[in-house]
Amino acid sequence: MNARRSRPRTTSHRLGFAELYRRGRELELLHRAMGFAALALVTLAPLLIVVAAVDPLAHGGFALWLVDGMDLSGRSAHALSQVFTPPRKVLSTTSALSVALLAVFGVSFAASVQNGYERIWRLPAGPWHRVWRQTVWLIMLMAYVYAQVQTRTVLQGTPRILLSMALGVLFFWWGPHFLLSGEARWRDLLPGALATMAGLVGLRWFSFLVFTPLLVTNAVSYGPVGTVLVVESWLVGVGFVVYGGALVGRLLCERFEDFDEPDGTAP
Repeated sequence: MNARRSRPRTTSHRLGFAELYRRGRELELLHRAMGFAALALVTLAPLLIVVAAVDPLAHGGFALWLVDGMDLSGRSAHALSQVFTPPRKVLSTTSALSVALLAVFGVSFAASVQNGYERIWRLPAGPWHRVWRQTVWLIMLMAYVYAQVQTRTVLQGTPRILLSMALGVLFFWWGPHFLLSGEARWRDLLPGALATMAGLVGLRWFSFLVFTPLLVTNAVSYGPVGTVLVVESWLVGVGFVVYGGALVGRLLCERFEDFDEPDGTAP
């Protein structure tokens, strides 16, 4: 464990909404969320679609995860599935070079998430040879998405909600710790994981109220482009929650714990 130094409790620990807003601006939270959405749609979504095409259980993969995450049903779920469900020939028409490029782009997405966590915890950028951590995190992200889809097909009601929440907390607790090479302590990362999952639950409720009717009208008015625009807007919300939840977790640690700043703090 790296040496740590205690951060003195000063007026900076009067952490309310004003401090959260200030740190969000410092982090460029909205800008990062938009970058998260763009990278997720352009790099991560195609990779997950290819992975879903080899799903031996044929449970819908990426499209079903979007339907579940956005709490869609009926016509809105059908409109989204038509755009993101992989065609039957996707594997036969996908070359090894294409898969390799998708993997490289996926790692760039993981690197973007890692950089966001480093900024939140004020750590310097890790060396290039830690790219293996980004690769492992990307694999675990796809496993997490797959597991969330399986909970929809295996369980219903309260057991499914509890299992889904537990999986989410574990992933968003482990992910920052792994990407930051253990520079942030487990106990400091737990509030951020809980805040992230709370934010995703709220986003799901917002999606049910706003994106469900919007998806239907956009699909009718603009076709697949309208559907993609709505999904992109939802992904911006996901990025905002992922980074915002981690930031809220750090602020909670500073407010309620005897917080120790990780050594090697970035300027």
